[in-house]
Amino acid sequence: MKELTLRDANQQFSKLVRQVAETREEIVVTRNGKAAVKIVPAEQQGKRKLTPAQEAALNSFLEFARNSTAKSDGPWTREELYER
Repeated sequence: MKELTLRDANQQFSKLVRQVAETREEIVVTRNGKAAVKIVPAEQQGKRKLTPAQEAALNSFLEFARNSTAKSDGPWTREELYER
């Protein structure tokens, strides 16, 4: 993990943001010799972690969708989604 003073981080902020986004390496910014903040990469879109309950609900819906004998040719109706 890289460390920079607040002054250096301020002067190179755009460069630091680009570097963290590309390398995924965290950078600690110090003020008066003590860690003040940490620049960390944002979570990647689509990589959000689901709770166990959300994961179970998603898997249940996907299983239903795969095995569905929906009565309509188009999108499912609300009743068809809630049949389970």
